[in-house]
Amino acid sequence: MTLKVRFFASLRERLRLSDCSVPYEQGMTVEQVWNTVTSQTPLPGNLLCAVNMEYVSLLQSVSDGDEVAFFPPVTGG
Repeated sequence: MTLKVRFFASLRERLRLSDCSVPYEQGMTVEQVWNTVTSQTPLPGNLLCAVNMEYVSLLQSVSDGDEVAFFPPVTGG
């Protein structure tokens, strides 16, 4: 029972981690996934999160086998 976790752009560089797997625990939220993987690193204020390629809030529950992704907001110009 695991979750796949991915980090993109500046988060990947800052955390020095592109992806990993973490044990799934029933009732786990996206925020708890972040805390587990980053050893309680404070959440960036503008963090975007996705579960299975759909944007979600930090309070979203995850399920066994989900892919959870974290990335900074995309800007363009």
